[in-house]
Amino acid sequence: MKTIDFENELNAEQFAAASAGEGPMLILAAAGTGKTRTLVYRVAYLVSQGIDPERMLLLTFTNRAAKEMVERANELVGHPAGIPWSGTFHHIANRILRRHATLLDYRNNYTIMDRDDSRKLMANCVKELKLQSKEFPKRDVLLHVLGMATNSEQALGDAIADHFDDHDVDQRAVLAVLKLYIAKKRELDAMDFDDMLVNCLKLLREHPSVRDRYAMQFQYVLVDEYQDTNRIQAELVNLLAGHHKNLFVVGDDFQSIYSWRGADYRNIIDFKLRYPDARIYKLETNYRSVPEVLALANATVGASGHPEEFRKTLRATREAYHSPTVARLRDGEHQARFVVDRIQHFMREGYRPSDMVVLYRAHFHAMELQLALTRGHVPHVITSGMRFFEQAHIKDMLCLLRVLSCPEDALAFDRLLCLLPGVGTMTAQKLWKKLGNRFDTSDPEARSLLLNSLRKGAQPRWEKVDPILAAYHDEELSREGGTIIQRFLDAFYDTYAVDSFENYDSRIDDIRELVLHTEKFDSIEQCLSDVALLTNLDAEAENLSPDQRNAIRLSTVHQAKGLEWPVVIIIWATEGMFPSPRSVNESDEGEAEERRLFYVAATRAKDELVLCTPEVRRMRDGGIMYCQPSRFIEELPVEVTSSRRIGFI
Repeated sequence: MKTIDFENELNAEQFAAASAGEGPMLILAAAGTGKTRTLVYRVAYLVSQGIDPERMLLLTFTNRAAKEMVERANELVGHPAGIPWSGTFHHIANRILRRHATLLDYRNNYTIMDRDDSRKLMANCVKELKLQSKEFPKRDVLLHVLGMATNSEQALGDAIADHFDDHDVDQRAVLAVLKLYIAKKRELDAMDFDDMLVNCLKLLREHPSVRDRYAMQFQYVLVDEYQDTNRIQAELVNLLAGHHKNLFVVGDDFQSIYSWRGADYRNIIDFKLRYPDARIYKLETNYRSVPEVLALANATVGASGHPEEFRKTLRATREAYHSPTVARLRDGEHQARFVVDRIQHFMREGYRPSDMVVLYRAHFHAMELQLALTRGHVPHVITSGMRFFEQAHIKDMLCLLRVLSCPEDALAFDRLLCLLPGVGTMTAQKLWKKLGNRFDTSDPEARSLLLNSLRKGAQPRWEKVDPILAAYHDEELSREGGTIIQRFLDAFYDTYAVDSFENYDSRIDDIRELVLHTEKFDSIEQCLSDVALLTNLDAEAENLSPDQRNAIRLSTVHQAKGLEWPVVIIIWATEGMFPSPRSVNESDEGEAEERRLFYVAATRAKDELVLCTPEVRRMRDGGIMYCQPSRFIEELPVEVTSSRRIGFI
């Protein structure tokens, strides 16, 4: 085995953590401080001390991360030591359950259901209970609600009430479907991904002999990204490390940004309550960013009221550069033009397009920028999902405008009618032929024929849409696309969306932004033409040459966690956009997580950090709403940023 000079190959902070002795340890690793390196060297150090790799348990959030850490540790020690018990929480839970599932009345060769299996089974449950109407929540929504209940150990009824809130959904029927789904899984001797964690925890809780076996075996338990663990994962760790208590968890409480998928920030904050003798090590030496970016990050943490015991001050190893820029801009369109100009400037400075990222709090924030980049033929890649106008809910909105503006648009007619309960493509095509292969919404007789030709289950829903068609002509709304979309949303689509999409809130935000966007055009036809042109340009971009694949990245902050770029541009850093008003209004913890999200966004930057704060947002009625810079910018000391008001262009 190779001899490793741990003290020379690590900085003092990393060495102290990697070479620590026995007992529980919390490694608070701030952004860019070598978290993975420290964990890898911890594994190598234990091997160098003669610890049998069979006595270690390494838990990560991806199998790829576990494999990478083990491979790097093998390179360090000079032979394939391996860690047989390494991988994701689900991977380890499955290994344990395969040995002991009979104790929970499962076969040891139980079936693991993937996402597609779960969706099919849920659909069968809905069908069996005769609830397969379009008013009833879709299977992905049902699975999402069940997953949130499972991972937070919340009662099903409470999770259902929390999700559907004040929407007109039959919550008793939803509960019946979820209970049937759970029962069917047991009948099939099957577990989905959530079940593996829940059942592993149940096994360890209810069978002390099994718990003691693994707690005795795992002399050292190491956990990566501890801030992202949920309640069940944290309890699994506690039980598996319960005998030796050599628990080594690595994370950054100030990068805990996934509460919406069950991550519990308190797992780090309360670590010393569970382990009073735990030692805390802090990694604060940053190798990623210039000092000025770190000054901004430190100020963000300093203004948070964060517990002193967990506060970390990032220290730079790089030379001084220049302060992050706060660009005060007129509005969203001005911001888009400014960002394109900055991108071109940085390219002239020698940066490649792939060296740059534009970050935003929510997907719809980037709509105007996507338009500007596409029109300017600037190659860009979106990692936060589909392009704005390719999303299903946006297409649903636009198909109504297409039907209103073009009686011969059969595809739009088909999409619109298929939103109704009991109407599929075959039915829509029959209705289209019955109408004479055109649907003139200005003709009361055509509208009446369509209504009367629909199945009884669909008629009540269409009766809410038909007045919008009439109003389009009677009130001369051909220039009021936003008004049409808003009425459609209020009368019909809001209920459809809560039943159809697990991320209902973000979809509705997108639609509201679309309302504002359509008001910028002189007519609905002009708006639709602009969108069609944009979509075609996007299609051309799919055939980019290898050189063109060197593209600007557009991403939500959540998608960017763990990544880094030389140039980071954050858009819509204004109150009501970033932080998200919904998160801030829900609780004090919501505001705290938004602050952590801002910190994560800023610390992605190596060299250049640009914060864009438009002064106004355009409103539906043609007016404007004045915007204040984000509270996370306003509270920064003046010396931390270079603030300038960009000339209106």
